[in-house]
Amino acid sequence: MTPQFLLVFPNMFGFKGGIQVYSAFLLQALQQLYPECQYHVLLKYDRKIPPSHDFLPQTRFWGFGRFPRWMQSLLLALILLQLSLQKRPQLMICTHVNYSVVFHWIKRWLGIPYWVVAHGTEVWDIAEIGLQRALCHADRVVAVSQYTRSRLLLEQKLKPAQVVVLPNTFDHRRFEIKPKPKYLLERYGLSPEQPVILTVSRLGRSARYKGYGILLDALVLLRPKIPNLHYVLVGKGDDRPWIEAKIETLNLSSSVTLTGLIPDEELCDHYNLCDVFALPSKGEGFGIVYLEAMACGKPVLGGNQDGAIDPLAGGEWGSLVDPEDVEAIAHTLYKILQKKYPNPRFYEPESLRNYVIQTYSTDRFVHQLNRLLSQQALPRL
Repeated sequence: MTPQFLLVFPNMFGFKGGIQVYSAFLLQALQQLYPECQYHVLLKYDRKIPPSHDFLPQTRFWGFGRFPRWMQSLLLALILLQLSLQKRPQLMICTHVNYSVVFHWIKRWLGIPYWVVAHGTEVWDIAEIGLQRALCHADRVVAVSQYTRSRLLLEQKLKPAQVVVLPNTFDHRRFEIKPKPKYLLERYGLSPEQPVILTVSRLGRSARYKGYGILLDALVLLRPKIPNLHYVLVGKGDDRPWIEAKIETLNLSSSVTLTGLIPDEELCDHYNLCDVFALPSKGEGFGIVYLEAMACGKPVLGGNQDGAIDPLAGGEWGSLVDPEDVEAIAHTLYKILQKKYPNPRFYEPESLRNYVIQTYSTDRFVHQLNRLLSQQALPRL
């Protein structure tokens, strides 16, 4: 019988947040390691599956996004149970903790092992008993950062050997060091020598923890010192009216550009447009955007209270600041932009790029996943 993998992701094709990107890389890595296996992938929120994709032909997708929310959950659970009974997969993996409860019951009934991927806020401070039990009985809890692993071990009744780390990865071939793109300078009315701060983020009311609001406050402190400083904020979401009102209140209209959603092929160019990338968040499980910015040779500022500690190596490869301290954020950005920051790596683009490629490349991701899989005895794999 052909070995089977059963995977449950929130979505993968209709939206590209951190969990979605991680899910796609995980599926690609599994298929690179086990090209002979059958793959059954359940996607709760995706409405349509593209007719052409980069996954193996023996990959079967189920998308439930066209149904009402209550029906999505019901259908996902029923199909998951049906596939478990019919296919008897060697391993089940979900990339959001909410799906782990069904996995827990399937393991109790059928003995099928399962992994749960833990990213950030969705697994911090879990109080629901069902989710706690599902995590406790998972064969592996795969944290995307040491920070998330540490929090899980502190907050949940998990064994240290049970919680492993498989960090985020990224496609470094899409990101390279280049001059400031002329077409973007013209689009946003900027001069080549003008200092630019960049943030790439989801702009949702529930995402203010990412720090774009406090960066606007920091910009008020920075403008008297750097009058031509410009802030480019990339992203979309329902928080845009609040952001626009804040920009108006702070009299920053001439110093801020809200780009909205940009095409994927322009993302590298936007990183190369900036002089420093800033995301002083307090809720990142990891932060793929930090890797992308450093792969373009840019110094990075992140928060010191979340998973940004991992990609920035505790401050060795990026600046970590208190995400609620406006003055500290402004002071740090000023030092970086004036090339006075005490870490010389910030001004060595090739060193920044080499660091993230060596540490977080897809090849390293595949190698680490293979090591984790080899540690668990999986039948017929």
